[in-house]
Amino acid sequence: METSQIKGGITLSEQKQSQLSNAFYAQSESEVLTELDTTVAGLDSKQVAQRMDKYGSNKLNDGKKKSLVQKFLEQFKDLMILVLLAAAIISAVVSHDVIDSVIILAVVIINAILGVFQESKAEAAIDALKKMSTPHANVLRNGDTITIKSTELVPGDIVLLEAGDVVPADLRLLEANSLKIEESALTGESVSVEKSVGVIDDEQAGIGDRTNMAFSNSNVTYGRGKGVVVNTGMATEVGKIAGMLERADETTTPLKQNLNHLGKFLTIAIVVIAVLMYVVGTFFNGMDPIKMMLTSISLAVAAIPEGLPAIVTIILALGTQVMAKRNAVIRKLPAVETLGSTEIIASDKTGTLTLNQMTVEKLYTFDQQISADQELSTDNMALKIMNFANDTKISQDGSMIGDPTETALITFGKKHGFDLDEELKKSPRVEELPFDSERKLMSTIHEMNGKYLVAVKGAPDILLERVTKIETPDGIRDITDEDKQTILHNNKDMAQQALRVLEMAYKYVDEIPDKVDSENIEHDLIFAGLVGMIDPEREEAAEAVRVAKEAGVRPLMITGDHRDTAEAIAARLGIISQGDDEAVLTGAELDQMSTEEFNRQVKNYSVYARVSPEHKVRIVKAWQKLGKVVAMTGDGVNDAPALKQADIGIGMGITGTEVSKGASDMVLADDNFATIVVAVEEGRKVFSNIQKAIQYLLAANLGEVLTLFVATLLAWDTMLPIHLLWINLVTDTFPAIALGMEPAEANLMNHKPRGRNSNFFSGGVLSSVIYQGIFEAAMVLMVYATAIIWPVHSGYSAIHADALTMSFATLGLIQLFHAFNVKSVHQSIFKVGLFKNKAFNGAILLSLIMMMAVILIPGLNDAFKVANLDLHQWLIVLGSSFAVIPFVEIVKFVQRKFGK
Repeated sequence: METSQIKGGITLSEQKQSQLSNAFYAQSESEVLTELDTTVAGLDSKQVAQRMDKYGSNKLNDGKKKSLVQKFLEQFKDLMILVLLAAAIISAVVSHDVIDSVIILAVVIINAILGVFQESKAEAAIDALKKMSTPHANVLRNGDTITIKSTELVPGDIVLLEAGDVVPADLRLLEANSLKIEESALTGESVSVEKSVGVIDDEQAGIGDRTNMAFSNSNVTYGRGKGVVVNTGMATEVGKIAGMLERADETTTPLKQNLNHLGKFLTIAIVVIAVLMYVVGTFFNGMDPIKMMLTSISLAVAAIPEGLPAIVTIILALGTQVMAKRNAVIRKLPAVETLGSTEIIASDKTGTLTLNQMTVEKLYTFDQQISADQELSTDNMALKIMNFANDTKISQDGSMIGDPTETALITFGKKHGFDLDEELKKSPRVEELPFDSERKLMSTIHEMNGKYLVAVKGAPDILLERVTKIETPDGIRDITDEDKQTILHNNKDMAQQALRVLEMAYKYVDEIPDKVDSENIEHDLIFAGLVGMIDPEREEAAEAVRVAKEAGVRPLMITGDHRDTAEAIAARLGIISQGDDEAVLTGAELDQMSTEEFNRQVKNYSVYARVSPEHKVRIVKAWQKLGKVVAMTGDGVNDAPALKQADIGIGMGITGTEVSKGASDMVLADDNFATIVVAVEEGRKVFSNIQKAIQYLLAANLGEVLTLFVATLLAWDTMLPIHLLWINLVTDTFPAIALGMEPAEANLMNHKPRGRNSNFFSGGVLSSVIYQGIFEAAMVLMVYATAIIWPVHSGYSAIHADALTMSFATLGLIQLFHAFNVKSVHQSIFKVGLFKNKAFNGAILLSLIMMMAVILIPGLNDAFKVANLDLHQWLIVLGSSFAVIPFVEIVKFVQRKFGK
């Protein structure tokens, strides 16, 4: 009984749709029509209007979208951003000097705008769930056949299907004339499914076994059919998967985790140091509480690298631009970096590792097995039969419509110069026996030189029983048992290579029998050959798998295809060793394992066959349970939930369904598995460059903190607030961004993945920040002390002005020199290249000019309260600043020498 009440978060339309979730495949046609209150003649206009009101349009729900305001406000949830805002407010209220606050707020707002822009741009580029439905459908309404928009379909509509159609809704088939439907987007099976109308007795039958159903978004490749719409929109199988996406858990990327950890670490450190400084200055040195409050705030501003969020965003954005040029389109900024920490790549087979295109690979003819690229005469009868006994339609633009197996045979004929159109003009088809699942054969009859050629293709085990003669290099002769054993041996050999094998046979007759049926036609045939086909692996995929393994990334194959096929393809790609069937697990076997048992054994398996979407999510979760960072690639609707669950989902831009692209973090524009390797390298480079920027910023800011903290304890006035702000603005931002554009280091892909537990301080970054920050502070304090102890001028004001200027110039320049050091954490800067990065060279030059301008240009130096220095003083400043390069080079050498 229908209800308008909303329960458990399910909407009214969802409740209404759920009423049509019965196992229609287990009911007879008459039972289905009765339950749907329709007839084979279709609905009338009144019924359509009522059902449209009841069930809604045949389309998927639009995902919930955030407004620009929501997106903007979400940018301020970051812990560091909140600390910065608090510091800006306190600074403005206490000191009544809004310069600091304006600069901080400007950085925060720019960062937020960048985040919103990127997020909005990604949403606009891939609008996933709106384009799933086929544009039009042929339906019976009011007794007439009409074409309507597929969104206007309702349960009970009678839909007509023919080759080339996209199924517009879930249908219970009422007629199936040699009907075959390709459902790889749902099942992962590239071979078309032969459909029937018989009742399926098993109410628990899986999608791939419901042969009397046609599912939304699948493709009709052969024959004709008629079906009644049983579910539309979100109630279809595609809709259920789209619904699973809305309920899938969102994972926190390693980048977000690292930024959160860094924010907490810096905040705690800042609070402790600022409080300690305030207590010491106020209660032990008797300094003015308000002055100490301002000093503590200045310290906080120096300690937090306020440009870091914006700089990380910019480095990531630069990474997206590089990757887009290399055919990897990023939908979410953190995904750029996540690939760099990936340890597992779980890839769908069909269309990702393979071409999703059946291709002839082997041919057995004239007692010889040959490869598809070997020469073959156009007079070869096996070649002729596979093209004649074929229902592929060739459109005017040359594209082929039909069953993938049959289109593969036509393509094979074209490659060997077989002109089918010309041959059919000479030998037109006059009769045919369509393929059916019982006899597993197809025959066509062609008029040829006053006689008739009977061309037969089908399953070798069936067709061989109808053969009495065989073609040999010496001519046609009677077939022997030994011949049959040889044929069966070659059939088995091809099958073990996961090839789909068909046999071709023929005979000539003087006249066509009155009754064209199998009994009269398909006997006393001449064996012509066997043909072996497969959905082949992509040429570049094997190399990509090899490179991934060398980089410490484990590739997995997850597919809905058969075990033998999956194992053969995986072995050919190098994912598993030849014959390593223990590394293969089927969905049925997985169902028998408890979650705990599977989590324990998941490391043993690299190939998963005959799996469902739920299995894929379970596999991804099992690896994540082990702490691994998992990337999932795929192009079908069935991949979408796992794409969402994975740390990074990788969709396919060309063959991928819109749902899978919508669920992904990154889309491969060229559908090339090898592009993932490029993305992994780029991800590692981005993380490395973010580490470099962080090392540079934190070492510089630690130097500033220690300088200010020690100077305060010693009652030294080493720097004014405006100096600290200028150094933060000029020497921090531009070099840090430029470091994000550093080229990848030579050995980047020789390291194991960082994994989930790594952070920005891993790999020696933290120790580098500490000792380099201490050295910078020591040099600045030493320069200040030198200026005070050995003054050039007399009088306190002049001496102090010189010391203030020298410490200011030293702190700014030592950071610019230090920027060269962080081009590599451990390698010598002379090995990685001092001036390879043009952006870096320009940034250092710009920062140097801006730094020197406030010291040397009259008027500006007065505003910044700095003095003119003589040559001797400048030499002290330059020598002390440059000293950071040889010092760090010596430390790096020692670290490399002792392997630390």
